[in-house]
Amino acid sequence: MKRAELDTTDVADLVGKIQGEVVGRAEPTYDEARSVWNGMIDRTPELIVRCSGAADVIAAVAWAREQGLPISVRGGGHNVAGTAVAEAGAVIDLSRMGNVVVNVDRRTARVGGGARLGDIDHETQAFGLATPLGVVSRTGVAGLTLHGGVGFLTRNLGLSCDNLLAADVVTAGGELLHADRDRNSDLLWALRGGGGNFGVVTSLEYELHPIGPEVFMVVTLYPADAGREALPAFGAFMADAPNELMAIAIYWSAPHDEPVPSRWQGQSVFAVAGCWSGAPEQAEEAVRPLRELAEPVVDMSGQMPFVMAQQLFDPEYPDGRRYYWKSTYLAELDGSTCKLLDRYAASRPSPLSSIDVWALGGAMREQPAGGSAFARREAPLLIGLEANWDDPGADEDNLRWARDLYGELSERSRDGAYLNFAGFGEEGEELLRASFGDNYERLKEVKSKYDPENVFRSNLNIPPA
Repeated sequence: MKRAELDTTDVADLVGKIQGEVVGRAEPTYDEARSVWNGMIDRTPELIVRCSGAADVIAAVAWAREQGLPISVRGGGHNVAGTAVAEAGAVIDLSRMGNVVVNVDRRTARVGGGARLGDIDHETQAFGLATPLGVVSRTGVAGLTLHGGVGFLTRNLGLSCDNLLAADVVTAGGELLHADRDRNSDLLWALRGGGGNFGVVTSLEYELHPIGPEVFMVVTLYPADAGREALPAFGAFMADAPNELMAIAIYWSAPHDEPVPSRWQGQSVFAVAGCWSGAPEQAEEAVRPLRELAEPVVDMSGQMPFVMAQQLFDPEYPDGRRYYWKSTYLAELDGSTCKLLDRYAASRPSPLSSIDVWALGGAMREQPAGGSAFARREAPLLIGLEANWDDPGADEDNLRWARDLYGELSERSRDGAYLNFAGFGEEGEELLRASFGDNYERLKEVKSKYDPENVFRSNLNIPPA
């Protein structure tokens, strides 16, 4: 649709139907409203509908369909691929729907579709409870959950989607459906890992678990060249580690802050970040091998509030930076793979970029009651390739670095990607088939049932069967 085709009378009709706000191209807040976390995303929708509740979402979906506008959905706006913003479309913005209600007796949290990780932690930790989410507090929980959700509690309590008990969804037909184990159970199954393909998720209900108020965090930095031997040792240790320990090995650059020694600030390092969420008295011994992989540059490990642990990496991911992340699963860290990662770590075009080796397993390997669309549960390792940079003129070099490494790693794995780290989804259906495996055909059937016209296609799109 061209701009001239959007009649001001029609827009006024939408404004009269919602309690939220409609932001068009002529509004002074338009550029702010269309911006998302990833600075690479620079799309110009026709308008942004900042919804106040499910009724606004129903009205916005119906109106956009009447106008023939593409529809995209923004939750927390933290998605790397930037699918929240449809070019020349209508953005259904849930960011004002971030409420969190905790039921302490049932150990559940009811969460708005625009809530962020930090919103949930703030409310649940007041009662010593938590649900598995990510590792950056500004992450939108809806998008995170819909494609799985890996974080510091994954090995202990499973994926974010495994802890999703129910959801409210506005369908393409304008219905508000409740999905749980008893009602629309096929939709709940699909939402547990199948992405934003099935409607607008206006609220989510999570299972909560006793966690905190403190956990033990491993934050140990080693010289970069220690990674050649430390990475295989990390993988071997985590293969048999208790489920209460989740850890990531990172080829990275040391922060420009104390207590990192001044001569190491900004220098390439091999780091380990881990969370022990088990019994506090067992923490020191349980994590000790991760702190002794080599002679450390600095060891900042210790007890801290869980809320603080979830914010440790926030400074590294500011709004507006340029991000391009890919991922793949691996079965092992053999010598050739470690050499490959070491070589690419040394050739990072941006010191802000990193290669992250997530140790998986534990509770992640268990399906939730009723199952889930998330398929890749058995792989012990997830490799995240984070190209992060600030200069738009450096796009080509940084994209090439990530894509070249992804290409070489993909030759060692045929299990697709963790779809929250899928770049821009350039591989299309090939990537989805590899990532969902045997679940892909069933997902297409669920898509046909709830969105047969593929209205919700501004995502990693699963076409109807």
